[in-house]
Amino acid sequence: MDDKIILVTGATGYIGGRLVPLLLNKGYRVRAVARSRSKLACRPWAEHPNLEIAVADLLDFESLNTAVRGCRAAFYLVHSMNSGVQDQEETDRQAAQNMARAATKEGLERIIYLSDLGEDSSNPSRHLRSRAKVGSILQSSAVSTTILRSSIILGSGSVSFELVRYLTERMPIILVPQWVDTLSQPISVRNVLGYLAGCLEKKQTAGKTYDIGGPDVLTYEDIFRIYAQESGLSKRFLIKVPFLNSKFLSCYAHLVTPLPANLAETLIDSFRDKAVCQDQEIKELIPQDLLSCREAISVALQKVNRDQVQTCWMDAGELDAPEWIAHGDVAYAGGTVLECAYEVTLQGSVWEVWPMLESIGGSRGWYGMDVLWRIRGDMDRLVGGPGLRRGRRDQSRLQVGDALDFWRVLKVEPPNGLLLLSEMKLPGEAMLEFRLLELPGGQVKIVQIARFLPSGLSGLLYWYLSYPLHGLVFKSMLQNISRESGHSVLSGPTMLQEKQQALHQG
Repeated sequence: MDDKIILVTGATGYIGGRLVPLLLNKGYRVRAVARSRSKLACRPWAEHPNLEIAVADLLDFESLNTAVRGCRAAFYLVHSMNSGVQDQEETDRQAAQNMARAATKEGLERIIYLSDLGEDSSNPSRHLRSRAKVGSILQSSAVSTTILRSSIILGSGSVSFELVRYLTERMPIILVPQWVDTLSQPISVRNVLGYLAGCLEKKQTAGKTYDIGGPDVLTYEDIFRIYAQESGLSKRFLIKVPFLNSKFLSCYAHLVTPLPANLAETLIDSFRDKAVCQDQEIKELIPQDLLSCREAISVALQKVNRDQVQTCWMDAGELDAPEWIAHGDVAYAGGTVLECAYEVTLQGSVWEVWPMLESIGGSRGWYGMDVLWRIRGDMDRLVGGPGLRRGRRDQSRLQVGDALDFWRVLKVEPPNGLLLLSEMKLPGEAMLEFRLLELPGGQVKIVQIARFLPSGLSGLLYWYLSYPLHGLVFKSMLQNISRESGHSVLSGPTMLQEKQQALHQG
């Protein structure tokens, strides 16, 4: 096997996060690229001897060019569908041009790009047009580019699977548009990975475009029906409603599923385009056992039920901590950081209490006052925030960058600290921190701190109106964490002295 490095862009994303360990297991040297080193450094495979971590932004040519240097081939697995950027097409175009330029300059032999089926329709969605444009840019470079075009990908944590899962489980009657009869050829994430790795091994795939799909050609109505059967649900009724547009459907999906409205709209728009393979050549070049739609859903459900979701659609995106948090210095912003903190002291050790903190949120809840947490989540959902429905990827283990209900994990430092950044729609920026301190005599102190940087008068009003609830909720949380840890409380919960940290202007 060639000892030169294989570059994987989008290594923190849904596909990239699974492809990297697969390539490592096959014996390749891999350079995983992401905008945040910390998001990669906590992955189970981060310490593999054949792995390099490169920090680069595909919109920054110099950083990307440095990451590409010394590589033999590259997997291009990035797009802006889940990034929240305003102009997704322009962002995708710039990133692809930078990749083509860097690959040409550094003499890469291959680029392998995962795209979408459906771009050949008479009026493809904006998302599919953008994906096709990226493929065109890469293939027009001097580097031989292989394009794999897939239909919807079914696997635990995939955005398509999660949309089907939540709609089917929560809505016995589902309002659907006419395109629910559109044909697609869903493919298991396992088979997508098999084709990606196979293209690297088969040199004759260089410069070619292939359609990849599973063995079934189905309507979206069929997929909903199969999911209900595999998950043991009663029959679901799909009511076709004419003139349902993507804006309405995306808001509907946002309220029922964990998907943000902008991502749901992009996904729903692409569903109206027929996504069926036009050729079968890839099946002969890279033979593998293709999972049926029913088998793919069954495997994904087993992973979800066993809490073994390897990667999730929520993993992708930049870990963008505000400067006043990232630098640990309040002088990076102007205004006032408001703080509310409580502490409790237990008999025990930090390692005995840490599992209580690392499993917080998701299906376990927030250790008390869960009704208030649900109300706050529903309020956030109504104004376009993630709410609590997003849950968490793994109920027992956290990684930097994980979504945790309406928070994002900034730091995980077992057994001493957990730092969360709020992704709620707020008039300001908020964080929640837990600290575990080992004390003499077999004691441990839990400190819970909320900090808020208000934005204008509305931010100040929000903080002081919600302030009485902070004390009620925090005390309840600490009491319940203490009780569930099985250790007696020695003191507290008590409020620490309130702090208002002034931030210097300029």
